[in-house]
Amino acid sequence: MSESTSAGSGASYASAGVDIEAGDRAVELMKEWVKKTQRPEVLGGLGGFAGLFDASALKRYERPLLASATDGVGTKVDIARQMGVYDTIGHDLVAMVMDDIVVCGAEPLFMTDYICVGKVHPERVAAIVKGIAEGCVLAGCALVGGETAEHPGLLGPDDFDVAGAGTGVVEYDRLLGADRIRTGDAVIAMASSGLHSNGYSLVRHVVFDRAGMTLDQQVEELGRTLGEELLEPTKIYSLDCLALTRTTDVHAYSHITGGGLAANLARVIPDGLHATVDRSTWTPGAIFDLVGKAGQVERLELEKTLNMGVGMMAVVPADSVDAALTTLADRGVESWVAGEITERGAHTGAELVGDYAK
Repeated sequence: MSESTSAGSGASYASAGVDIEAGDRAVELMKEWVKKTQRPEVLGGLGGFAGLFDASALKRYERPLLASATDGVGTKVDIARQMGVYDTIGHDLVAMVMDDIVVCGAEPLFMTDYICVGKVHPERVAAIVKGIAEGCVLAGCALVGGETAEHPGLLGPDDFDVAGAGTGVVEYDRLLGADRIRTGDAVIAMASSGLHSNGYSLVRHVVFDRAGMTLDQQVEELGRTLGEELLEPTKIYSLDCLALTRTTDVHAYSHITGGGLAANLARVIPDGLHATVDRSTWTPGAIFDLVGKAGQVERLELEKTLNMGVGMMAVVPADSVDAALTTLADRGVESWVAGEITERGAHTGAELVGDYAK
């Protein structure tokens, strides 16, 4: 290689497509939103190499168990990209992470995020973080840090993805799960806000490829555009579930995400017991019917992919049902008794029976 190259013409990070200054501007724009999530246990501010959380707060626990989870929001990010709406996808991320943590009875403590982009647009990144921060407030946890990575050449200038990890804590003797469930327990369903953040590969294939719909298309049965429906944020149940554990004797929770209602509920059913969920106790939202009809998707396929209108389930003793429903109603959570726990010999799991209410 010739050494006569003029000064200043050599390769640089910027010429490779990475804009460090844009990343710095994004950090400045997001600081105000991260600050809104702070808990008293958080030390330091945004910009350090690691987020700090004062673990001495755990001294009040006799035997504290740390619960952790990590997740993303899948191909729902492509809906946000196409619509140019970036301040709601963070709600989805927090819900996917923190509602997994609360299932075992753990209180969400803190979260970190990872945002990968093809090109840093500071306002866009800040909008994503705004949504994450708002989600953290709804979940009661702190956003203690994160990372924004620019990957030119791997992602297009407008492409992005998000992921997050969270930590919670639960007292050992308050741990919820399969070992608490008994015959005769009731299964309480909590309504979802829509599709949440699962099954979007199927949904996108159906509405775009098979039905030829567009995001700006007004859909009468939805009462809004298709894009608005698909971008509806995932409901965050964390504080509702914690309130329920304080007021009733909850035995277990099941977060209804990928795999659908039956498969996720089966994860907390012990050997020898069986959960039966009656479809006639609720009517799935219009979006589920639209996807089924537009793609000629069989009901069982829908049910193993989508939440069908139920985002979280609680298993409680029969004598705690009234208190549980009252607590959830007081918190504005639509809920109902959807099923029960029965003995099933060596066969275990969960199944849906009957037909959905019209």
